Amino acid sequence: MKRLFTFIIISLATLPMLAQGWPDNEEGVMLQGFYWNSYSDTQWTRMEKQVDNLAKVFKLVWLPQSANCGGQSMGYDDLYWFPGEGRYNSSFGTEEELRSLIKTFEDKGIGTIADVVVNHRKNVSNWVDFPKETYKGVTYELKSTDICSDDDGGACGTWATQNGYSLGNPEQPSEVYNNKNCEDWGGMRDLDHTSQNVQTNVKAYLHMLLEDLGYAGFRYDMVKGYPGKFTALYNKDAQPTYSVGEFLDGNASNCIKWLNATKDNGEIQSAVFDFPFRYTVRDAINNNDWTKLSNASVVSSNNGSYKRYAVTFVENHDTEYRSATVQQDPLRKDTLAANAYLLAMPGTPCVFLKHWQKYKQEIGNMVAVRKAVGITSMSQMIPMGSTKDYYVVQVLGNGGKMLLCVVGNTAASYTPADTRWKKAISGYHYVYYVQGIEPSAITLPEFEEEEQPQDGTFSGIPSFCKVNAGEICAFFEAPVSWGSQIFTWAWMNGGDGKDYVGTSWPGVVATYVGTADNGNKVYKWTTTKTTAPDNIIFSSGGNKTADLPFANGGYYTKDGRQGVVTGIRELRMKADNVTSEACYNLSGQRVIPQTKGIYIINGKKYVK
Repeated sequence: MKRLFTFIIISLATLPMLAQGWPDNEEGVMLQGFYWNSYSDTQWTRMEKQVDNLAKVFKLVWLPQSANCGGQSMGYDDLYWFPGEGRYNSSFGTEEELRSLIKTFEDKGIGTIADVVVNHRKNVSNWVDFPKETYKGVTYELKSTDICSDDDGGACGTWATQNGYSLGNPEQPSEVYNNKNCEDWGGMRDLDHTSQNVQTNVKAYLHMLLEDLGYAGFRYDMVKGYPGKFTALYNKDAQPTYSVGEFLDGNASNCIKWLNATKDNGEIQSAVFDFPFRYTVRDAINNNDWTKLSNASVVSSNNGSYKRYAVTFVENHDTEYRSATVQQDPLRKDTLAANAYLLAMPGTPCVFLKHWQKYKQEIGNMVAVRKAVGITSMSQMIPMGSTKDYYVVQVLGNGGKMLLCVVGNTAASYTPADTRWKKAISGYHYVYYVQGIEPSAITLPEFEEEEQPQDGTFSGIPSFCKVNAGEICAFFEAPVSWGSQIFTWAWMNGGDGKDYVGTSWPGVVATYVGTADNGNKVYKWTTTKTTAPDNIIFSSGGNKTADLPFANGGYYTKDGRQGVVTGIRELRMKADNVTSEACYNLSGQRVIPQTKGIYIINGKKYVK
C-alpha cells in the first residue's frame, strides 16, 4: 500500500498544473491581433489566411471583442453577448467566419483570446434598457438594478429616478461597490457585479465563449472598474486556460495588489498586463536613457512568483499613435530594440500587430531565439549593466542555455566580457548573444507572402451618386480601414490655405450616401457656396489623401479622382449668355466656354 501511495504522489506530480489564471512556466508568445480602427487588417477571413505564418511565431492571438455592437465599432461599446440572429456579425466579419478562424487557429496550435468587456455595457434605446437575448433556450437580460448606483457620476441615477427606474443592487445596498471605490467610465452603463443577475449573465457569457465559440481564454477590459474578487469568481466558474486583466496603472505595486485581489483560496486567478514594464521601455526610448529599463515592473518584482502572471508589452491600441489629434503615448523610435528587450525577458510577451506587420522577419527571429534558449514566463533574469546608451540583461533558459540581450544606441559596439557568448542575431540598436547552444542550431522562420487587403480597390462609380441642379459637390469612396467619419477640407488657389467655408481642420463632415460594389462606403461633400474651390482633401483620423484638384461632381478614392459623376439632367441647347455662370467641361475643370462643345452649368449639360 505504501508503494502504491508513493506511486500516486509521483504520478500526480508529473501531471501539468490546472490553469490557475495563467499556466506555470508559459513558453508561448502572444500577438495582439488588432490596433485602433484595424477594420481591414483584422477581418476574420484575412487573419485566417495568415495562420501558417502566425503559427510559426505565436501560441496565442488576442482578438477584439467579437460581437455586434450596433454599428462599426472596435467592440468596447458592447451591445450583444450571445450568438444567434446576426448578433455575432461584427465589424470584422460574420459569426461563421469567426468560428472558422478560431477553429483554424486551434488546428494550427494557436489559442485565441477573447476581449471580454463586462465592466460596462451599451443600452438599446435609453439609459437603462439592455437587449433581451435567448441562448440555448435560456433568456438573458440585464435590468436597471444591475447598473451601479453612482454610474456616470450620478447622471444615470438622476435620469432613472425621473423616469421611474431604480439603480444598484437592492439586495446589497451597503456594499462599498455600489458607491464604488473603482473607476467610473462615462458613455456606457457600469455594471454592478454584486448583482446576482449580472453574475449569472457574465458566467453564461464566459462559458459560451469557451465552450461554444472555442476561445482559449479571456482578456478582461478595464478591470479597474470593479473589484478583483469578481474576476476570481468568474474564472473559478469558467476555468479558462488563460486570463489577463487590463489594469491600466504604471505602478508595479498597484498591479500586484490587483493580482492578489483575484486570489481564491490563496491562489491568484488571473494574469495582468504589465503596464509598468511598458512605461519603463517608453521612458528609456523616448528619453534616450536606457538605464530606465531598470525601473520596477511586475515581471522584475522581487517576488519572482509574480512573473508568471506578467503579460508584457511595449505598445497597444491605447498607447499607439492614432492621428495628429489623437497622439496618445507612443514609442517614438527604436521599435525593434523595444521588441528585442520584450522578447528576451520572462513573463509572457504580447507583440503589437503594427509591429508584427512592419518587422515580421526580425520579430520572428527574436522569438525563434527565445524558444531555442527555452525562456519561459518564470525564467530568471540578471541585469548585467547599463549606461545611458545601452542596457544588458542575461536571461536563463532551460538546460543551461542562456540569452544575453543588449539594447541601446551603442548595442552594436558592446562586447561581452565572457568570450563564450556567441552572437545569434542583431539589428538596429539590439544584439542577441547565446550560450549553451550554437547559433547555427537555431532555426529562423521563413514566411510565406501574404495577400494584402483590397480595401482601396476602385470598382467604378456607383449609380447612387447624384449631382443635383446647381450643386457644387464631390464624392469620396473611403477604404474600410478609414472608419466611418470622413472629413473634407477645400480651399482656393492664391489664398491662405484655409478651408474656404470657414471651418477649422479637419473641415466639414461628409455625408454617407451608400456602399460601393467593393464594400467601401461612399460619402458626399456639398456646399451652398456658388463658387467652387480649387482643391480638396479627404481625411479620417490619421489617414488623408494628397492635395487633390477639385472637380465638381468628382468621384475620389484615396488614390485620387477616378471620374466625374454626370448624374446631370437632359442635354440642353443654350444660344447665348453661356459664360454668365460657373461653367465646367466634362472632366470637371472650370472653364470659359470659348469653343464649341458640351459644358456643365448648374448641374445641367449645355451645348455651345
